Amino acid sequence: MSKKQQKIPISLLDDLHTSGAGYDILRYISLPELLGTESKTLLYFIGRNLARKLDITSLEDIYDIYEKLGWGKIELVKEKKRELIFHLMDDAIVYRLKSPLNSEFRLEAGFLAEAIQIIKGNECECIEKVNHKIYQIEFTVVYTK
Repeated sequence: MSKKQQKIPISLLDDLHTSGAGYDILRYISLPELLGTESKTLLYFIGRNLARKLDITSLEDIYDIYEKLGWGKIELVKEKKRELIFHLMDDAIVYRLKSPLNSEFRLEAGFLAEAIQIIKGNECECIEKVNHKIYQIEFTVVYTK
């Protein structure tokens, strides 16, 4: 029997201040090595799990969390009947894409899928597309039911 976990307030993120380099080394070198060939899939589900733990109630909460976690500035750019399209841009994204590290955005995609699912009440999945020319990540959240 599992206990219902208490949601973590987003304001807790204000109290955490670290340099991004350590995070990037763990994320792009240590975690993929530890997780092996299933790294991208596992990072997606780690992102989903993280979203379940935070007290997310609005798109503004998502925007705030992305910035506080150092993931960049995300915004909803298009809303269709069965999908939402977001763009993620920031200096941090430019640095990640220009670095020699193998940058990916599966953690952010998983987080976004679950956060939208929580807000909208519809089951969702998310795919990401990297535009290297303009250093932008496009996330497409699709309602699956």
